[in-house]
Amino acid sequence: MLLGIDTGGTYTDAVLFTEEDGVLRTAKSLTTKHDLSIGICDAVNRIMDREGDQIRMVSLSTTLATNAIVEAHDSPVCLMMIGYDKGSLERSNLGTAIGKNPYVFIDGGHTPLGDEQSALDLDAVQWAIDEHAPHVSAFAVAGYFSVRNASHEEAVRNLILEKTDRPVTCAHELSSGLDAPRRALTAFLNAQLIPQLHQLIHSVDIMLQEKGIKAPVMVVKGDGSLISAQTALERPVETILSGPAASVVGAKYLSGASDVFVVDMGGTTTDIAILMDGEPKLSEEGANVGGWRTMVKAVAVSTYGLGGDSEVALTASHKGTGTPLGIGPRRAYPISLLAQQHPSVLDELQQQLRKERIGEHDGRFALKLRELNTALTSLSRLELEIWESLADGPVALNSLLERPAMAGPLQRLIDRGLVINACLTPSDSSHILNKQNNWTRDGALLCAKLFLRQAQRDNHLLGVTPEDLAEMIYQQTIVQAGKTILDTAFIEENIPHMTNAQSLGMALLDNALRNKADSHKGGSNKDGNNKGDSKGTSPLLDFTVKLGRGIVATGAPSAIYYPEITARLNTELNLPENADVSNAVGAVCGGVVQKYTVLISSPEKGRFRTHMGTEQKNFTVAQDAIDYAKSHAEEKAYQMAQESGATDIIVEVDQFDKIITDAGGDQLFIESAIIATAKGRPVLMG
Repeated sequence: MLLGIDTGGTYTDAVLFTEEDGVLRTAKSLTTKHDLSIGICDAVNRIMDREGDQIRMVSLSTTLATNAIVEAHDSPVCLMMIGYDKGSLERSNLGTAIGKNPYVFIDGGHTPLGDEQSALDLDAVQWAIDEHAPHVSAFAVAGYFSVRNASHEEAVRNLILEKTDRPVTCAHELSSGLDAPRRALTAFLNAQLIPQLHQLIHSVDIMLQEKGIKAPVMVVKGDGSLISAQTALERPVETILSGPAASVVGAKYLSGASDVFVVDMGGTTTDIAILMDGEPKLSEEGANVGGWRTMVKAVAVSTYGLGGDSEVALTASHKGTGTPLGIGPRRAYPISLLAQQHPSVLDELQQQLRKERIGEHDGRFALKLRELNTALTSLSRLELEIWESLADGPVALNSLLERPAMAGPLQRLIDRGLVINACLTPSDSSHILNKQNNWTRDGALLCAKLFLRQAQRDNHLLGVTPEDLAEMIYQQTIVQAGKTILDTAFIEENIPHMTNAQSLGMALLDNALRNKADSHKGGSNKDGNNKGDSKGTSPLLDFTVKLGRGIVATGAPSAIYYPEITARLNTELNLPENADVSNAVGAVCGGVVQKYTVLISSPEKGRFRTHMGTEQKNFTVAQDAIDYAKSHAEEKAYQMAQESGATDIIVEVDQFDKIITDAGGDQLFIESAIIATAKGRPVLMG
């Protein structure tokens, strides 16, 4: 038997699977971010008892990395840029991604041919270590043209490891691409994600010990293939889009579909991919998550901050959209779930409703999400005060933010993913509408009443009941989800992205996706202020859109929303059995794939140089350089596949030459890329 586990933003799923019989048993448990092992153990306990010795492989997929980037929940990282100029921060959004994290420019780096452009300033490295190590969870190191010579990155890493216990990411190990700022961005994101992957793997180890499971542990990469847990710890950025990739693999297995949109709607995000001839479309340019274009090869997934647990808020930019409501992009803790876990929340909500004075933060709470991954000294005085006040459970924001000075520190804790807001979400509206019943409906209802009190104070949503509000949230979630699919289709068809400034186009799409029949039966008007007067009249404009392919919908909330979404997109819905645990199914269906690239340059006519990490080797005959590069790449790819947990490995080697013809008609060799691809199946115990 194989055990598949998916750790998402809201739920942790577990699946028992055999290659002969497919899915045997499934289970869901709430993800416990403060201690992932609790949710993982609970899910696994629901599907197996004393069968630990029968498990031959454990495979994990996770959306933790994707969610962390989309929600901007980051761990503090110091980025060391060797040989970079300050203008690098303006390219590839590198400076925006770094934000308030420390970064240091270090003299050094190499030329395009791998020669040292200037000496490495180890004194500056030592200063940066002393200055920043106490306040960060990891270091990222990016050297200029390190893919042609990685010796400076290696030297800086060795010094950091010698002086600290912080993990270090080197850019050259993640990509062979020549876009220096984007390579630095990828290394930076990788370093940010290391603490979360450590927590996940450690939590799984706890479960394995508890169940007596000694099977190998694999993790799904963003391209849907598998790597060993140890490799994932070293290169967690490769698990960006792990969950969506596993969902695509699982959706293909469960549905048998071959040319469809695969939509995975979870608590935090909606991830959309495309199956073409039964294979997931890959993004050769690198995964794009949360606006950041990495250099990690992955399934071509469009990720949007929209899920069952997205925050519901009033928005000023709603002209023509039919509602003053916005859903997402940040995840919130559903009040219905919070009230179930902490019954005192119901008392607090009722007290807020009884007060004549409307509180600025009525219906909102804060609670700890996970433990600190740095020392307490990394928190400011006010941050520490908030942190300690949340030690015993959720606290109403009205109390927490009595002093205006506390708003900034609280937001910083939220930005780090340490604290989360609890407020009204689509999951709460589903409870009010009885489309979902696993949490506390009373909490959702009270929160909706408080939400309306605030909105109506400002002349929004007048005459709207809590049930009306829940229906509006449900409808708005459908509209936004439909737009994410259309947006993905636009990208695929190279149709320019439509902005809010293009009001006519946005209004037509909105019209196509809205439930026009309901909106003309006493629904709210376009500003959401009052009930309409018309009774069952047909709309003046009935704009429609038809999607060219069907949709395979996966994820826990999909059954609630996607029957209606596909109807409005005039396409077919495939909602396969076990669609709610598709990621966990996909985690056990993949194989191991590893690639290694050797670059060959020509420093001068008649000389050819191979670039392999810290090693460069010169040849006078091009074919000799090519033969050596192929042999080295094949050996390295095979070794990487073995280290990633593969057996029955097959290696294929491809050569890509860049040759130009000069004015005299002679061919000039510019460079070659020798790419070895090793494929194998994961090693199973026994």
